[in-house]
Amino acid sequence: MPHKDQKVVVPFSVHRLEQVHSEAPFKSPLFRTNYYSIVLIRQGQGCYVIDDQSYATQDRTIYFTNPGHIKGFELEQVAHGYIVTFSEAFLKQSVHADIFDEFPFLIAEVAPPHYPEPPVFEEFDKLGNQLIAEFESSSPYKFKVIGSLTVVLLLRIKEWFWKGYDPLNESDTGSAIALTFKRNLENHFRDLLDGKCDRSFQVQDYADAQYLHPSYFSTVIKRKTGKPVNTWIAEKTIAEAQALLSRSSQPVQEIAFRLGFKDAAHFSRFFKKHAQCSPSQFRQQA
Repeated sequence: MPHKDQKVVVPFSVHRLEQVHSEAPFKSPLFRTNYYSIVLIRQGQGCYVIDDQSYATQDRTIYFTNPGHIKGFELEQVAHGYIVTFSEAFLKQSVHADIFDEFPFLIAEVAPPHYPEPPVFEEFDKLGNQLIAEFESSSPYKFKVIGSLTVVLLLRIKEWFWKGYDPLNESDTGSAIALTFKRNLENHFRDLLDGKCDRSFQVQDYADAQYLHPSYFSTVIKRKTGKPVNTWIAEKTIAEAQALLSRSSQPVQEIAFRLGFKDAAHFSRFFKKHAQCSPSQFRQQA
């Protein structure tokens, strides 16, 4: 259990690529992450893999990946640039609650890389440098500033690359099921918070929404994302709960009801199990 003076770790980071991997050639093992990442490669040669697809990296490469995929990368030479990583909790707490409406590529199964011309890449390079400077600062407002800079970064990505990107139409069947589930998950929690629904959906509900057998649906989600459906539901519940606790003064009992819990005690036990502290402790720390 966190000490009362212990700070809550904000799920965001930004690093210079040349400091993260200072030797080349280098080939990473395959791995699966539970965070979003934006990589800005000013200079470097190599490739990266998402699931079964491989993409080239070169000077002035920008690529984005979301949670749940099997990933890997290979460097032919030391890369220079930035890697920005963040979680859904960070987006909900430090950006805004309807983030996926404004930036649909955040729930894309696979978004292709882009290789902008020097004037365009220079804008991203400056943003990366600003994020590094703020992340390393001791300002009490650093994460508010970082949240604003992240919005600018996402807006630039949307403006230049993915304004008309429709991930559902660019997915295979399994990917479409996973993507639709993520959208249904987001929409359901929006309905909960808007008072349009009074209970939290379970595996059967999400399977029924796509006219699928629950066992098949669960297998597809686990295979495509690396996480069971119940884990997605639990993580989403905690992310929304943390956002409400940090951004509002609503009583814990009201937050519990808004998220579909029948009583505050059940919500508190669920929250403590997954967040390692009580809702009240989280609110004090945040």
